[in-house]
Amino acid sequence: MDVHSYLIIYTFLLIAFFKVSDCSEVSIVGGKDVKKLEPWMVSIQKDEHHVCGGILIKDQWVLTAAHCKTEPIKSVSVLIGTLSLKTLKTKGSQRVGILSYEHPKTYNEQTKRNDIMLIKLNKKVKTKPKKLPNKEQNLRPETKCVVKGWGTQDSEVLAASDKLQMLDVTIVDKELCTCNYKDELVITNDMLCTRNKETNRGPCQGDSGGPLECKKNLVGVVSGSRGCGVPGKPTVYTFLSNKHIFWINNVLKKQFNSTTY
Repeated sequence: MDVHSYLIIYTFLLIAFFKVSDCSEVSIVGGKDVKKLEPWMVSIQKDEHHVCGGILIKDQWVLTAAHCKTEPIKSVSVLIGTLSLKTLKTKGSQRVGILSYEHPKTYNEQTKRNDIMLIKLNKKVKTKPKKLPNKEQNLRPETKCVVKGWGTQDSEVLAASDKLQMLDVTIVDKELCTCNYKDELVITNDMLCTRNKETNRGPCQGDSGGPLECKKNLVGVVSGSRGCGVPGKPTVYTFLSNKHIFWINNVLKKQFNSTTY
């Protein structure tokens, strides 16, 4: 299967379970180039074509969204340590294969609950990882944050952005976010929502699994949205709640017990 066919099918599956438009595999529309290298920022790729974002949180582990799981696993690799997907000569950049996926047994494709996943790389990397918070952050509505990704910059185009993009966003009240999605989605305490105050600015196709940072702290990963920066349809994230942080640490310690989560 060629990559174009893959992207179309992948997008169709996302539409099916989230009832959203072509941007649920959420580059950032209306964003700007990231100037400073983020060595922990990861591009998850199938046959060396960008699919999702990710965050290196340990020397052999990448954090992303569960719906970014891609098969066959031998066709998947991660690109670490670059701002550009085309210019791979950045000092310290590297492509690494993967060994396995870990996601909660309670991940639900339809409700988007527990849309979180860890990818184990096939070797340890020397790149400095992003620090995982010790506990969930208290994020009030209107808190200023930043989302980053290589997703499409045009909601009509499936192609990934060459350069890593960033966009300033603000936290949306959870009850308001649930109201915005009505019967489509319930925003739980393990989810977050953001918006940009300008129309048609937000994460889009290819930004799923990427980081949401507030005050430079990692607080969530992109899960999905209805459209790309559509007014009244905030972007939804998997929040690094205490529950999710506990699960991540258990996986990293090889003590994960799926019956308790």
